[in-house]
Amino acid sequence: MKREIVIDFGGITNDNVEQLRIINSTSLPISYADGFYKDVVKAKNESLNKYAYHNGFVIGSICCRIQDESKIYIMTLGVLPSYRGRNVGTKLVQSVVDYAISEEVRSKGVQEILLHVQIDNEDAIKFYQRLGFEKGEMVENYYKRIDPPHCYILRKKL
Repeated sequence: MKREIVIDFGGITNDNVEQLRIINSTSLPISYADGFYKDVVKAKNESLNKYAYHNGFVIGSICCRIQDESKIYIMTLGVLPSYRGRNVGTKLVQSVVDYAISEEVRSKGVQEILLHVQIDNEDAIKFYQRLGFEKGEMVENYYKRIDPPHCYILRKKL
């Protein structure tokens, strides 16, 4: 078993957004258009979009957005392969959960966190279930350029 490591969080800015492209391209089965990266930088919300650093190096990231005013949607979560199994992803998700349950956010009506996971990504489904997310309905043909194209919606009620 790999040992847990100490991480720090930091914001995603125009100066470091290329690191996000690297994390996403090495961690996720789909590629994101330039508009995704511009929107993350423009959001300027370190509580929802952040890096995980270890010894000054970016090793993971999470990007979220507020959806329909009552939900936080996890768009991407990625950890470099050599740092998986060391609670980096857990700490990134937990930081968003902590933000979501803060008085500031709860008073705005946020009630759940959700995301889409490809139906055959058992590791990701188990990861999120360990964090209290529940597997919901399947969405057919959600993904356009990967196979299988179907996904589950995973939700965590706050």
